[in-house]
Amino acid sequence: AAVAVGFALAVVLPNAGNIGGGGFMLIHDAKSGKDIALDFRELAPALAHRDMFLDQSGKIIPGSSTSTHLAVGVPGTVAGFDLAIKKYGSLTLKELIAPAIQLAEQGFTVSPHLAAMLEASRTQLAPWASSRAVFFRDNRPLRAGEQLVQKDLARSLRSIARDGAAAFY
Repeated sequence: AAVAVGFALAVVLPNAGNIGGGGFMLIHDAKSGKDIALDFRELAPALAHRDMFLDQSGKIIPGSSTSTHLAVGVPGTVAGFDLAIKKYGSLTLKELIAPAIQLAEQGFTVSPHLAAMLEASRTQLAPWASSRAVFFRDNRPLRAGEQLVQKDLARSLRSIARDGAAAFY
């Protein structure tokens, strides 16, 4: 259930859960009585190094660790969900991801909370045509009551459902 909810949140609440991010999961195994913690946070890319956000004089380059291609980590969510399913799940990845695919493909009504988050993220989303194409209408963020459809995300989720976590990575 947690995996299904996690994938669905990647669709309906992109600021809180996303396949491009990472996270933690706590699992209680009723049979053994054990509590398990999974850590699937993002990892630094292989070529990351200590001084990558510094200029030639050793000073911090403003925004380089938050708003450039260098700020990206290797996402852990899909691998973490896959591990949880394989070790502790009773349903398949395909079954668990199906509701998220449907939400992304058919869309859903933007809530007041999501509309407020999109408005608050306007300056981060607006420079990118790909973000505007999904989250904007008429040059402004989607408003509460409007429909959010994410066809590209649906295709990505469908690939993961069909080919497993390896399709994402």
